[in-house]
Amino acid sequence: MWDRIPAFLMKRRRFLGSVTGGALAGAVGVGNSALAAPQPTVPPLAGPLIKTPAVLMAPRVDGIEVVWAVGRLCRGWVEWKASDGATRKAAEDSFGFVPQGDRIVRVKVDGLKPGTAYQIRAVAESGDGEKVHEETEWKRFRTLDAKSAATSFVVWNDTHQWNDTITSLHQATPKADFLLWNGDTCNNWDQEDWLAPTLLHPGGQDVSDGRPMFVIWGNHDVRGKWAFKMPELVATPSGRPYYAFRSGPVAFICLHTGEDKPDDHPSFGGRVAFEALRREQAEWLKKVIAQPEFRDAPYRVVFCHIPLRWTEEVSDAQYQKGGYDAFSRFSREAWHDSLVAWKTQVVISGHTHQPAFLPGNEKFPYAQLVGGGPKPEAATWIGGSADKSALKFVMKDLSGKVIQDVTFKPLA
Repeated sequence: MWDRIPAFLMKRRRFLGSVTGGALAGAVGVGNSALAAPQPTVPPLAGPLIKTPAVLMAPRVDGIEVVWAVGRLCRGWVEWKASDGATRKAAEDSFGFVPQGDRIVRVKVDGLKPGTAYQIRAVAESGDGEKVHEETEWKRFRTLDAKSAATSFVVWNDTHQWNDTITSLHQATPKADFLLWNGDTCNNWDQEDWLAPTLLHPGGQDVSDGRPMFVIWGNHDVRGKWAFKMPELVATPSGRPYYAFRSGPVAFICLHTGEDKPDDHPSFGGRVAFEALRREQAEWLKKVIAQPEFRDAPYRVVFCHIPLRWTEEVSDAQYQKGGYDAFSRFSREAWHDSLVAWKTQVVISGHTHQPAFLPGNEKFPYAQLVGGGPKPEAATWIGGSADKSALKFVMKDLSGKVIQDVTFKPLA
């Protein structure tokens, strides 16, 4: 069974030697105990060398990053081609090496044209005496275009390793300029071998096919003894867990709200330092909103996992008694003034597992839109679209029922 070539692999060649005997071990199942979920079965990462699809992450106007899991030490590269059919190759990293790894290979592609359709595939080659060469299927994608008259995107949140939910989300959500996975991809990272199947092949689905992916960290994404490994698998445009980008008439700012309790909470065991990260983002935010492509954007959207507003804002979460923040007061205090100055129209979040929409008001001019939870009956996805007349968000459940329908007019 383990020698079966997965669907995302196009070619596999073995030459100048043979593979050593013994079946490859599959990925273990990922537990959902933190949310009392049914125990899912993570699909085995089939294939002796390339173990996941080539995941297209952090799309930009001039490039993209490709991330995939491998079964053992190998080198890798990316091949891409435009409409003229000529194939180019990205095969170097920042330090002069061909990209390589024994678990993850990442390749950054530069020099592409804005708003242009490309085909791309990942290639891996083992040099450990067996000379195995594998290629993934060609995948189509389009670079972002800051000058486009329109854009479309989709948003997921709080999937928590519920494979049935992820499969249904993948089937329900359409192709788009990008997919924004808005935090809590997991429960806790208690085992290292959960990372690749959860982030790069969730539910056995090629989730970046037809919609290159951005990832935002949620509070569960920073929990567990292997959480520090997640940045090895997640590419962002800035190389930091917060970033900003423009797609058509919409400027997007993506922020990391950290944990839902103070850094010194005993459950974290001294592993987190989000107070400093929020301050760092606050200073960065002041600079970003002053840049012309963000300052003058017709529409202005913020993504962050924990809401900055909530329906019931209690003054004391009673952290020592199991309480937690339903909204990130720490983040709001750090960022609120800049968000108001930027004329933020809406903040899109998850975390609460309760869909909600809070319109802007005098105290908080920005609206707050919150998605649903991980169970199939509670899961939602958000479709966003914008053109010169309006920015629209439609939140649906997995049956297709509309939960929220919100429209914003362009800023003057």
